[in-house]
Amino acid sequence: MIILDTHIFVWWVHGNENLSKVQEQTIATNETDVIGVSAISVWEIAKLVEYRRLKLPCSIDKWFKQALNYPGISILELTPEIAVESTRLPGEFHRDPADQIIVATARIYNCPLVTSDNKILSYSHVATVG
Repeated sequence: MIILDTHIFVWWVHGNENLSKVQEQTIATNETDVIGVSAISVWEIAKLVEYRRLKLPCSIDKWFKQALNYPGISILELTPEIAVESTRLPGEFHRDPADQIIVATARIYNCPLVTSDNKILSYSHVATVG
């Protein structure tokens, strides 16, 4: 399994050219065919739409219905274990709670996180694909 950071999930669904070749290849050749998306990413996308920082080509309800039914997509719940892990990340990590939860999710599932976020890419305590 791989986990997509929020922006990567949106870019992938939209076929956005911001995805790097490595990211595209990682998603396309994912050996388990399971693409994890943290439940917090669903919330983040909804908030971005609410604040008009993200415009979708259709209603958010329709967008989620389509995007979450892509082959291999699996919503990863926010479990108590992930919540606690997000507060105990080793080393120095920034204070964005959504990023903390996404990183904790990747750590608990022990799988790579596909991201373009430099703060996450430079964090040595989680496997990333950038």
